[in-house]
Amino acid sequence: MQFTVGFKLNGKADHVVLDGQDALAAALKVKAELPEALIMYVRPQNRRGDTRHPTHALADDAGRREAGGSGIAA
Repeated sequence: MQFTVGFKLNGKADHVVLDGQDALAAALKVKAELPEALIMYVRPQNRRGDTRHPTHALADDAGRREAGGSGIAA
């Protein structure tokens, strides 16, 4: 199942969509990738709303970050 995780990092709000068995697992994946982030919400993915506001995916490897990303790769 896919979840949208909203977080605040360095004073800016953002969100990512990722796979997880449950909401807690999804939030922990974000926290592991971005330990300084404040998790604001976790919800099941809403395809209609998320299409209007594109999200990011967490980088699984450091190579994606170095390829010109902001630390979160699509």
